Amino acid sequence: MRRSLRVAAVQLRAHDVATFGDVFPHIEQRVDEAAAEAELIVLPEGTIPGYVLGFGALDEHAVDEAVQRLRALAAKKGVVIVAGAAIGAGGALLNAGVVIDRDGSVVGRAEKLFLWHFDRRWFTPGDRIAPIESSLGRLGVLICADGRMPEISRTLVDRGAEILVMPTAWVSSGRTPDALENLQADLLARVRAYENGTPFLAANKCGVEREMVLYCGKSQVIDALGNIIAVADEREEALLFATIELDEQRPQRANLTPPPARTIRLGSFNLAVSASPLPPDIDRRLELLECTQVIAPKAPERIAALDRVAGVATVDDDAMLDPGSLVTYRRAGYRFALWETQSNAWTEAIARARAAENRIYVTVVDRGHRRAFVIDPDGAIVCGAFDGYRLAACTVDLAKTANTVVAPGTDVAQGIERVRAIVTMPTPKAFP
Repeated sequence: MRRSLRVAAVQLRAHDVATFGDVFPHIEQRVDEAAAEAELIVLPEGTIPGYVLGFGALDEHAVDEAVQRLRALAAKKGVVIVAGAAIGAGGALLNAGVVIDRDGSVVGRAEKLFLWHFDRRWFTPGDRIAPIESSLGRLGVLICADGRMPEISRTLVDRGAEILVMPTAWVSSGRTPDALENLQADLLARVRAYENGTPFLAANKCGVEREMVLYCGKSQVIDALGNIIAVADEREEALLFATIELDEQRPQRANLTPPPARTIRLGSFNLAVSASPLPPDIDRRLELLECTQVIAPKAPERIAALDRVAGVATVDDDAMLDPGSLVTYRRAGYRFALWETQSNAWTEAIARARAAENRIYVTVVDRGHRRAFVIDPDGAIVCGAFDGYRLAACTVDLAKTANTVVAPGTDVAQGIERVRAIVTMPTPKAFP
């Protein structure tokens, strides 16, 4: 059954843990303002008491008091609040998204599974993937870098989540001061919504924490078709409002039967790509381009030759649109994916996401637009052929696929294996 839901993402200016007591009344005020228009309100990761906890002991009393005050506010305003908080549990410290229902009760908690950079110093990763039942529906709560692991959101939706909700701390490297880049904010959030056919709501911070963590803002609300219907500024606080449509219809999934394992030599080679059938003098052209491999339509012998070198996962539209498919190939040792498609507006975004989240090369032969292009493990397009430019060339360095550390101490390959182990466990029981 289709129904509407009024939501709000509260983008907050970053604060240090030491100033939390001073800024929390302002956070309450922003939630109160959001409650005037929204039924579901999400606050950033590490709102309580901060993201960069450092080396001091957590003031659990301050955390508990803040959660209690949000519970009182939720009950007073009749809203559901999802707030990022550091929560102590059984001797561990968890980076959590706490879900407070409209009666003020805590109905669930999601714990960050894929820890990022130095937050692994104080947080213990979570070990469960399950939607949280609220009076507004089933919420698929995931924390920040969990959005880089495609099987987390996939599993939440397959287990019944009607909306993906993300308290986040999307950071920027500051590489471009005038445009604060972040792979999730700029690409993956939209892909997560589109591939799962599920709305996505993310609340981020802006500004700088402890003079060493720069947030990119860009809190956003995305509909089930992957369209951004509201997005916040990079540098300013914001209350982001939107009305989204919830639908219990589940997306089609591919068969995730693991392929045969491959062992690939991590060398480099020059590759040419074409969106057109190869010309008769292709070998002479490859000699001029100094390329040993080529991809083109109707050239199965060339694909077979590349497969012997790179381990090629040849995938169709159903496989590429399923966020779990290329994970199975990556785990089996494949380092290269080939996708031939008639294309739609999402072809490039999906391909870039699959390359980056699995740390593999992806080549797309887009028959609809007569375009072929190669994407590296960072999600960047490194060459492409189109129109009269029929044969493009680049260097493929398979060693880049073995470099799975995307931030200090943050290993995508390890994250994939850990998430896969959790996904294959029996469905966890409801939150106690």
